[in-house]
Amino acid sequence: MVDLRKKPFLLEKDQIKWVEDTLASMTLEEKIGQLFIYMCYDRTEEKIEQACKKYHIGGLRWQGGTLAEVHTQNKSFQNHSRIPLLIASNCEAGGNGAVKEGTLVATPAACSADSDGQTAYEMARVAGAEARAIGCNWTFAPVSDVLFNWRNTIVNTRAFGNDPDKIIQCCKAYMKGMGEHGVACCTKHFPGDGPEERDQHLVMGCNDLSVEEWENSFGRIYRALFEEGLESVMVGHICLPAYSKALRSGLKDEQIMPATLSPELLQDLLRGKLGFNGLVLTDASHMAGLACAAPRSVQVPGAIAAGCDMFLFFNDPSEDFQYMLDGYKKGIITEERLQDALLRILGLKAKLKLYERPFPEVTELEKVGCQAHHEVAARAADATITLVKDTQKLLPVDPQKRPRVKLYFVESAPVSYLDGIDPAKQIVIEELERAGFQVTAHKDYYEMEVEKPDSVNRLRIIETEPVEEFKKNYDLVMMFVNMKGYAQENNVRIKWSASHSSELPWFVYEVPTIGISLNYTNHLIDLPMLKTWINAYAPTREYIRAAIEKIIGSSEFKGQYNDVVWCGRWDTRL
Repeated sequence: MVDLRKKPFLLEKDQIKWVEDTLASMTLEEKIGQLFIYMCYDRTEEKIEQACKKYHIGGLRWQGGTLAEVHTQNKSFQNHSRIPLLIASNCEAGGNGAVKEGTLVATPAACSADSDGQTAYEMARVAGAEARAIGCNWTFAPVSDVLFNWRNTIVNTRAFGNDPDKIIQCCKAYMKGMGEHGVACCTKHFPGDGPEERDQHLVMGCNDLSVEEWENSFGRIYRALFEEGLESVMVGHICLPAYSKALRSGLKDEQIMPATLSPELLQDLLRGKLGFNGLVLTDASHMAGLACAAPRSVQVPGAIAAGCDMFLFFNDPSEDFQYMLDGYKKGIITEERLQDALLRILGLKAKLKLYERPFPEVTELEKVGCQAHHEVAARAADATITLVKDTQKLLPVDPQKRPRVKLYFVESAPVSYLDGIDPAKQIVIEELERAGFQVTAHKDYYEMEVEKPDSVNRLRIIETEPVEEFKKNYDLVMMFVNMKGYAQENNVRIKWSASHSSELPWFVYEVPTIGISLNYTNHLIDLPMLKTWINAYAPTREYIRAAIEKIIGSSEFKGQYNDVVWCGRWDTRL
């Protein structure tokens, strides 16, 4: 049975009474609806009222919308809900995870480069203020995954590195920052991402650590966060075969399931051995790691029966609601399992006192993206940007002695050429010029196609300048890399805009060259020939400006790297 007086709820008598009274007043349909977290794409009043009145949702996430639209939407959801909603943001790196106008302060990868963990606290403090301003009371963070495998780009920038002690330090700092704004935290992705390279959006993830290895890393992290009072855990569509077989002797390979459908991982390990008393929810249910594991009619009630308390996102609301209701009526979800789930859902709402918390006024929106928060981001950039190597001893660079810069900006292919090129490229140009450089920007294949689609562009992009002319024209080459990827491929590596492209670093032995990553930390696997490499973590003005200031020597490099940056190769260190 759930004890709401214990961590992480720590409820007083009046809060427990609200939970008990609310539960006693609920219809069966309301109880079933509380198990769902709704994804809002359509913010019309009709759709909002339907989600609240017909499906009785327990929580909310959304996609898109301006600052004002999201504030209005969230207020409308709360107004239409008889039982107050848990409204979640995805603030892994700042308030930009709540709304696009929010402030990106620091990715977890950047936070891990900070020597004292202060950046993680400051990031969460800003994120909490901005999320709270639009009515959020819950954040799907901190990410407590361990980046064991350099090939893993799913959590490369989203994890606080590969050191369990550092991860614990940063997660606790994050929880403190969010707690100051009354925003509950949810760590992810139990039983842990980072040991492998596949993406659970596309396939069931597999954490292949032994029981001992898992206990010495993930297990230690989870225990520390639970002791600290972490409110909730998001379960990944990730299996943990060694532990599943240790807990269920005789379990066959074909019976291994993602943790979202594994009672041995949720009830025996998470609830039992780790002693977690808080709320447990699934990761997004449209991800292939769950969607391809069983029929939908089995997945929906099966996740709750296995030990999850909430189910993240409908596919079809009417159909999924019926699947869940049928699962209860057929006994797949027992009465005890349903009551435990509801007690934890209502218990978290009671802890946050949502039944008496006023919705933020429109004036609170002034905090989102404010100057003070961008100043925090600038301090975070200064504290975390990392010089990985400078074996050619090029730094610092004096713009007066090496003024003429050839800029290569290596970007991901645009989703649509209508989107244009990566806006970070223009920021790079502006900041280099601000520092005193004369910039000549290389045009890649994508830019050629945006300007004028032509089948000949694939040939034009191969052309390079004569070497001697190149050497006369430029004093320095800078290659900024901003590769991005999400739910399309299992691993994101450097991808040139065209085959045999002139952006390939043919120039490294002709003109001194500096490489700067604005995202992933593992690009040296594809660019080992660059002798000076900097991880700058984010494609924002704060990070780009700080990186350039450090390159020219007006600021020192303070960030610290871990061995993941070398990608297990000897040549990346040269």
